[in-house]
Amino acid sequence: MRHTSEQSPRPALTVPVIPLPGEPVVDAASTAPDGLTLGRRIRHFRNRQGLTLSELAGRVDSTTSQLSHVENGNREPRLSLITAIAAALGVSVAELLEPGPPPDRRAELEIALDRAQRSSLYAGLGVAPVRPGRNTPLNVLESLVALHTELARRAAEAIATPEEARRANTEIRMIMRTRDNYLPEIEELGEDLIRRAGYTSGALTHSTVSEMARTLGFEIIHVPDLPHSTRTVTDLANGRIYLPPASIPGGHGLRSLALQAIAHRVLGHVRPVSYADFLRQRLEITYFAATCLIPRSAAVDYLSERKRSRDLAIEDFRDAFGVTHEAAALRFTNLATSHLDLPLHFLRVSDDGALYKGYENDGVGLPADVHGAIEGQYVCRHWAARAAFERRTRTTEFHQYTDTPAGTFWCSTQTGRSDAGEFSITVGVPFNHAKWFRGRETARRAASGCPDESCCRRPAADLGRRWQEHSWPSAALHTQILAPLPSGTFPGVDDAEVYAFLEANAPSEGP
Repeated sequence: MRHTSEQSPRPALTVPVIPLPGEPVVDAASTAPDGLTLGRRIRHFRNRQGLTLSELAGRVDSTTSQLSHVENGNREPRLSLITAIAAALGVSVAELLEPGPPPDRRAELEIALDRAQRSSLYAGLGVAPVRPGRNTPLNVLESLVALHTELARRAAEAIATPEEARRANTEIRMIMRTRDNYLPEIEELGEDLIRRAGYTSGALTHSTVSEMARTLGFEIIHVPDLPHSTRTVTDLANGRIYLPPASIPGGHGLRSLALQAIAHRVLGHVRPVSYADFLRQRLEITYFAATCLIPRSAAVDYLSERKRSRDLAIEDFRDAFGVTHEAAALRFTNLATSHLDLPLHFLRVSDDGALYKGYENDGVGLPADVHGAIEGQYVCRHWAARAAFERRTRTTEFHQYTDTPAGTFWCSTQTGRSDAGEFSITVGVPFNHAKWFRGRETARRAASGCPDESCCRRPAADLGRRWQEHSWPSAALHTQILAPLPSGTFPGVDDAEVYAFLEANAPSEGP
């Protein structure tokens, strides 16, 4: 089946270009007297004297091969040999060993080229190294070094993932905050597509999602052997969307994955050019999937009626549309401010208290680092997002009022479990908006002094004095903080595995 979709107008979600640091192949201002610089200085002074390697070797009682290794930075000479070489070349030992850049531009370029060609990055190309000679034009060296510098810059851009991802993610979160987490352009696209596929009300069915794919010229196929680095794979040539097997019949997860794959086509996405672009696309496709699973018109009608009845509850919203509690809570953040005039906050917190995902436009004050990133920060142990883990019965939502330095907030929290452990999903509002929600009558109330560390992060003074010199906790190392995403067409995707998968699954008749 050939892809025949029409190009839909792209939503006006824009993210500032986030510059990624590039790393030069060599720092010419380095003051370290490394072996390469020493070797090029020896060659420079040898050429100035008009001596061959063989002639210099005879003067210093060495061999041509040994001096060649020294000049190429492959062998560190002893001080006695350096002293003999300096004397033979008519320079001081200090001139050979002084810190600073190479003696001239040619030497600087040769060092840069040599270092680049010794790198694992160059070795991965499988290309034989270039050995510049005395007659190699300077402009050729300039071009070769420039190419290696750009190659290193692009590789550095690809592996700068942890820092760049956090920065880009914070930028996007701030943009969404100014928009009340609401994107009307994508809302309209999603609603139009599901109506054309036959949706009327209630939960979106798998058959409707399949029909949406067919209207765009795609067939949904479930396979057990998707490449490990992918969530879905779309075959643009043959009009196929590959998904994992249906492990939970009727589950929300596969519908969401299929809709996100469809969203790339509907939103006219092209290959991302930066990590910020990749994250923007991920946000857009997730938002599009949410607009289809919980359509705006049906959701606003449902929520407005519940607000009039003062009976808003995320668990009921979840069940009405057949999605997960997290999906319902996130969708509520899209619509609550723009259609219900409710400021709010959303938290997903792991059982150790770390904030995995968050949003707020109600002034609650989420924990953040000095750059404004909230992911990985610890939520106050007195907040409902963490207090909910303490209860035994977790079948219904947990409600709590919390007094904070930013005011009093009412929160509704539900806990769950994933392969990574327990987590909680929280939706909260300022005190004066609690009147619209079920659970507002709760008598549970807590006080939080965070971000003041004396609230729950700093030990009592007497305990600190007692144990400071008698404790040695060994921290767990999370390998993901050290590992960048693999380089490739898309961040984190193994292109070779994807292409091999498509080749193996392509129909025999071809596109």
